[in-house]
Amino acid sequence: MRLLLVEDATDVADTVAGYLAREGFACDVARSLADARAFVEVQGFDLVILDIQLPDGDGRTLLRELRRRRDGTPVLMLSASFSVETRVGSLDEGADDYLVKPFDLRELCARVRALTRRGTDQPAPEIAVGDIVYDAAARTVRLQGELVPMTRRELTLLNILLRNTGRIVSKDRLFEGLFSFDDVDVGVNAIELYVARIRKKLGRSEVRIRTHRGLGYSLEAPALE
Repeated sequence: MRLLLVEDATDVADTVAGYLAREGFACDVARSLADARAFVEVQGFDLVILDIQLPDGDGRTLLRELRRRRDGTPVLMLSASFSVETRVGSLDEGADDYLVKPFDLRELCARVRALTRRGTDQPAPEIAVGDIVYDAAARTVRLQGELVPMTRRELTLLNILLRNTGRIVSKDRLFEGLFSFDDVDVGVNAIELYVARIRKKLGRSEVRIRTHRGLGYSLEAPALE
């Protein structure tokens, strides 16, 4: 999942982005409305976390712009304002959720998971394909009932493939889900390394990750082969 965090306070942005990265989300950070507009013009996101008070304006301006062009990307508003009017106004203008500062990072992450599940039409946190079971809430993978240790990026890549079982997912799509714009030293071919690692860890599974040269990868369960 790729997120955009729009937050001008450096300490808050770095803490939130770091926490979300450890939870398996690729997180880009915009420090202003102008930066946020530049991001959404060139990249699609699974969720936008949007502060209201920004140095060059009100974050709700971006929210209104997204909704006017029928962009349904989930938006989680952040604000230090406890005002009911502010919260209700943001929700009425198209925000999907609202969190008041200061907040617990665990609650923020839980809200992010809930909104991204809603965005992918995947209400259940658990996905089972063949003999593989992925628990999105606990971020664990079990193969034939046994826990398989995986890094956060391996989990993220496997999650994308599981949610698209039987369909080809391009390297570019996988790359967007795993890495942010800040990962400037990483190329799209890094996906091959992560796929190889996952294949090794799931080597005795009946499920296979198939390579489609020039197109990408697909996860295939026996019934689909």
